Amino acid sequence: MSKCSTNCVFCRIVAGEAPATVVARWDDAIAIVPLGPVTDGHVLVIPAVHVADATENPAVTGATMARAAEYAAGIGGSLNLITSKGKAATQTVFHLHIHVVPRVADDALPLPWTPQQSAA
Repeated sequence: MSKCSTNCVFCRIVAGEAPATVVARWDDAIAIVPLGPVTDGHVLVIPAVHVADATENPAVTGATMARAAEYAAGIGGSLNLITSKGKAATQTVFHLHIHVVPRVADDALPLPWTPQQSAA
């Protein structure tokens, strides 16, 4: 765990130095709308401290997941709570973030490991 850095876009967002649509704020995390939401209501829950991924600091990961679960409970319905660790696992921003992805039946949104994702 380290202080946020100006090289990290999520650190800049947490510090209010980069634009984002913030939908919830806690002392230890924020929830923002990602640049390319995959469903209506898709948000990212981001810790206020710089942690590269879910394994770097389990305490921060647990607290961030708790915030994501709290946010998700407030919106209700079916959803995915997803995080990734490493480039091969589709992580593109190396600051821990939890995707809260609302789902509806037959929305056709594949997860990375589902058969729908395979090339035709």
